[in-house]
Amino acid sequence: MASPALFRQKRPGLNGIPFEMLKFRTMNDAVDTQGISLPDSERLTPFGQWLRATSMDELPELWNVLKGDMSLVGPRPLLMEYLPLYTAEQARRHDVRPGITGWAQINGRNAICWEEKFALDTWYVENRTFWLDLKILFLTVKKVLVRDGISAEGEATMPRFTGKKES
Repeated sequence: MASPALFRQKRPGLNGIPFEMLKFRTMNDAVDTQGISLPDSERLTPFGQWLRATSMDELPELWNVLKGDMSLVGPRPLLMEYLPLYTAEQARRHDVRPGITGWAQINGRNAICWEEKFALDTWYVENRTFWLDLKILFLTVKKVLVRDGISAEGEATMPRFTGKKES
């Protein structure tokens, strides 16, 4: 894998305000002849695949929790480039701090479509309680041990969000 071992990326946090999220690097920096990054499936290393399958790549995010940028539970922080693509309803995911795990993660993770993921994130924002967070943490452990929903069908992770909405 490329170095450094920690991957840093700006992600939208509470109210869409950017923060620097940390993860363990799982992909190399391979590019094509024009200098464009190869697809995730071609850059994901075997060790990186194991890190993702065990969710160990998320451990550095505990630093983001300690700093107050993230919570243990909340909608996963997505890419900054997605911000202008959200509907008003989808953007509600930023009404709470992003989390290491969340309602969408225990209800399908990357194996569900974007619309389902956003609906689950919005449901969480509207219904969050201490007890729901405990339930999500407990079910996350189960999900990680079973290694369920790690990637979308035919994808190394998840297809890019394009802003398409259900018809």
